[in-house]
Amino acid sequence: MASDKMKELMDMSVEELNNKLTELEVDFNDTKFDNATMGMENPLLLRSKRRDIARIKTVLRQRELADMTPEALAKRSKIVQRRKKRR
Repeated sequence: MASDKMKELMDMSVEELNNKLTELEVDFNDTKFDNATMGMENPLLLRSKRRDIARIKTVLRQRELADMTPEALAKRSKIVQRRKKRR
C-alpha cells in the first residue's frame, strides 16, 4: 500500500517533481554540511530527506519507463537479462 507521501508525489507533474528534487537535494546537502560542522539535535532528519529524494527519483523513473516504446522496453529487458547471466 502506498504511503501518503507517495500518493502525493504521484499526483505531481514531472516539472513539479524535478523542481522539488532540486530543492530537496540542495536542502539535504546544506543539512549534511551543518551536521558535519556543528552537529544536529536530530540527525535522523538526514535519513528522511535522503529517502524523500529517493521517492521522487523512483516516481520519475516509473514515469520514464511508462513512456517508453515497446521496442525500447524490449531492448532494456535484453540488457537486464545479459546482466543476470554475468552473475
